Amino acid sequence: MSERHPIIAITGSSGAGTSTVTRTFANIFRREGVKAAIVEGDSFHRYDRLEMKRRAAEAEQQGNEHFSHFSAENNLFGEIENLFRSYGQSGKGQARKYLHNAQEAAPYQQEPGTFTAWEDLEADTDMLFYEGLHGAVVTPEHNIAQHPDLRVGVVPVINLEWIQKLWRDKHQRGYSTEAVTDTILRRMPDYVNFIVPQFEHTHVNFQRVPMVDTSNPFVARDIPSADESVVVIRFANPKGIDFQYLLNMINGSWMSRANTIVVPGGKMELAMQLIFTPFVWRMMERKKRAMGLA
Repeated sequence: MSERHPIIAITGSSGAGTSTVTRTFANIFRREGVKAAIVEGDSFHRYDRLEMKRRAAEAEQQGNEHFSHFSAENNLFGEIENLFRSYGQSGKGQARKYLHNAQEAAPYQQEPGTFTAWEDLEADTDMLFYEGLHGAVVTPEHNIAQHPDLRVGVVPVINLEWIQKLWRDKHQRGYSTEAVTDTILRRMPDYVNFIVPQFEHTHVNFQRVPMVDTSNPFVARDIPSADESVVVIRFANPKGIDFQYLLNMINGSWMSRANTIVVPGGKMELAMQLIFTPFVWRMMERKKRAMGLA
């Protein structure tokens, strides 16, 4: 953790909805005049798309039916930790981009599913913002979770998470239901061992819960809308959180536990704005004091 060079890490599974949190923070950064270095977790996969497919096929031939993007062997945990450590110490580090589709790949004249070269982060940023699968991972070899100043978990109930992944991969990436289902099953052991334990280390968790029947996510025709959901927001340490202010500002919200507030799904981004804007303020105030600017 660093007062001079703070780090925010958003962590969640594929299809969990971390992009919504990223969009909210982008709005906060723009409104508050914060210059953030944005890093995507996919850029720390060990293999590009073609190599990953080749190795997955080899693993399956050898009887390994659980080869996945979630595991330690297929990700550069050491590089994530080195980036966080380096940025926290000096405000510097290296990152690259993973080019998901043709639109992202075109400016680099590369194929989709490949990585750009490693490059230095932009100079003189106010903070580092990471969004991906492994922002709060702790293993015997690596403790990524110790570095970020704010760790946010995004973890919908599992059936909703599957519906969101199925819809995205089918409609945006052209995969069949069978292919996505196979991916979900193949990832399950690594999901349990590498994704779920991270939420023990997050400061704030957002869990969207649908208020409609999602009993069989594999036949769902669409994603339950925000208005058909509630969002459970859990604070690891509620000290300093003005719950009464949040209850007054967010119509239809209520407290379910002493550290947990439930808000209507359509109010999730508002809740994020109200919760995280003061976090960003405090980070910037501490940064200015540490650098003798306040």
